[in-house]
Formats: sequence, C-alpha cells, structure tokens
Amino acid sequence: MCSNLRFSVIIPAYNEAVLLPRLICTLQCAAAHYTGGAERIEVIVADNGSTDATAALASAQGCRVVRVERRAISAARNGGAAVARGEVLCFTDADMQVHPDTFNAIDRTLRRGDVVGGATGVRPERWSAGIAATWAIMLPGVWLTGMDTGVVFCLRTDFAAVGGYDENLLVAEDVKFLFALTRLGWRTGRRLRRARSAKAIVSLRKFDKHGDWHQFPTLARLAWQRLVAPRRFEERVRAYWYEDR
Repeated sequence: MCSNLRFSVIIPAYNEAVLLPRLICTLQCAAAHYTGGAERIEVIVADNGSTDATAALASAQGCRVVRVERRAISAARNGGAAVARGEVLCFTDADMQVHPDTFNAIDRTLRRGDVVGGATGVRPERWSAGIAATWAIMLPGVWLTGMDTGVVFCLRTDFAAVGGYDENLLVAEDVKFLFALTRLGWRTGRRLRRARSAKAIVSLRKFDKHGDWHQFPTLARLAWQRLVAPRRFEERVRAYWYEDR
C-alpha cells in the first residue's frame, strides 16, 4: 500500500450498480495516465445505504468502500473524506465519466500556489435545444464565481478547515462547500480555479427520463415550494435527487 498518496477520489453512491463501473473504468484510465504514478491514487466509494450490488462491484474493482447510513449526499461525501489518506480530495458523482488527464490537470492547477480548490467542469453526453438552453442559464454563474462541477478538488487540510459539506442540506451542499472554500481563499490569498482541460462527461439520465426541457419547470416549482411549502419541497427533493433511478 502506498504511504504517499496524492489523490483520494470520493464517490457518493446509492444504488449505482449500473453506472458506477463506467466511472471506475474512466478513473482507472486517468490513474494510468497520471505522471505521478497510479499507485498514488485511491478511490473511495461512500455507499449511502445501497440495496443493490454497488458495494460489491466497487470492492471487486479495487475501490475502498465505506458504508454511510445517513441518506444525504453531503453525509456520504464527508464519510468518504473521513477515511481518505490522500493530500488532495476529489469528489465526483457516480454517474459521471472523468477525463484521462484529470489528475495531471488538477496537479497543474494546484501547483500554481494561489489555488484553494476548484473543479474540472463538465460537458454533456449529448446536446439538444433544451440541454443547450439549460447550459446557457448556468454558465454566467460559473463565469462570475469560478464555481463549477465535475471533479471538485481541494487539499485535505483545506477541506478540514471549512468543515466539509453541510450535512443539514439535502441539495446544494456542493455550492455551499465551494462558497466556504472561496471565503477561505479570501483569507489566505487564494482562489477557486477551473481545470477546464479535463472536463468530465456528465450523465443526462434525468433529461433522458423527464425530457430535455424539464429543468425549467422543475427548478421553478422547487423554488416556490422552498418558500411556501418546505415539507413538500423536501419530499420533492428526495424524490428527484435521491430516489429517482
């Protein structure tokens, strides 16, 4: 076992037996391309109460598996981070596919010295008018804040300094985490950076199931329920982000 791990990749997973092997395959490819050596990378699957073969498949592929009982993506991310041994923590979703140059690109970004963390960004599996419109709505926020998705990364020491992910949140825990890193960066003369040369491929399974324009009415409905019907908001969040497979 390597005692000088550079990267710990943490994957929150709930009943992801179908798509998780695809992600692991791309992570293995990226590890093979890492100039620092594949042995300096560990992959941790935070099994968030799966009832399928997620844990067994991950273990068979050489991943470390940690069981996290509390059904919250934030808790799963923190549970994986708690056992991580790498200098750099990387978080990605089980339905994504990472770029072969992921670890080299993150290394180059962090070695600038003025970086508190960041993300690789993503590109979709396919395009359509509805998906392009959804992308167009999100891009200004990415440009203005430097926040992105894909493979999110930071030093393990900085993760600890901001307290990890807020386990009181069922959604948007990743946004709050990046805001926390941003504030830490302001205090330490660093900022978020995007490793855009290694964009991950984001799954469009929600679009495939609900339609390419579904995000507009879905997000509008959630925003309204968040204001006037918090209980209904939580039910819809769980149905859309936690149970919809």
